[in-house]
Amino acid sequence: MAQTTMAQTTTASRPTRTTVPELMAELAALDDPRAREVNARHGDDHGVNLGKLRAIAKRLKTQQELALDLWQTGDTAARLLALLICRPKAFEPGELDRMLRESRTPKVQDWLVNYVVKKNPHAEELRVLWFTDPDPLVASAGWALTGGRVAKKPEGLDLPGLLDAIEAEMKDAPDRLQWAMNNTLASIGIEHPEYRARAVDIGERLEVLKDYPTPPNCTSPFAPIWIAEMVDRQQGA
Repeated sequence: MAQTTMAQTTTASRPTRTTVPELMAELAALDDPRAREVNARHGDDHGVNLGKLRAIAKRLKTQQELALDLWQTGDTAARLLALLICRPKAFEPGELDRMLRESRTPKVQDWLVNYVVKKNPHAEELRVLWFTDPDPLVASAGWALTGGRVAKKPEGLDLPGLLDAIEAEMKDAPDRLQWAMNNTLASIGIEHPEYRARAVDIGERLEVLKDYPTPPNCTSPFAPIWIAEMVDRQQGA
């Protein structure tokens, strides 16, 4: 009985084998016009519920080759699925650089940076490469990685220099780059008390995202409010 149970467990843990055409058909069947309309407002061109997409990924488990094939389709839903089933540490920096430059929708770029690049051993190399890229979409990925380092591993970062760049460039930056810079500004203010007053002052003067619609019980992305609320939580913990 023990051997049967072990065999069943081993079989259950194996990833489900399927083909790209089968998955594309499955994703097409899940496409919801209403979800597609909502996503389009945020710059995304797919209509698949993300919960259902994650359920497919859970069934498939990690399959690097299948992930690469899904990515090559160019389809947004397929690429999101690819990012969920890939092996983040398996990518070379050149591959990730190419993938980022091919990622023209916000959700794909966000998942690529957060689910793959951050777990890759070349993340810091790519952060430096992307940070000053002339393409604002690529630069936004560099700033997103920088914001993560500000919070978790700030050693070696020039925080005053980052504040200088934010002060000079954030106001007129394109939306996604502006958002990433604002996140870095808030991270500096939250995590580094010695720069908190300056971070708040920059936020107040630039007024970036000051009027951003924020649902009830959510924190405003306006840096002065965001910083104050997170610091209050830390001090009250």
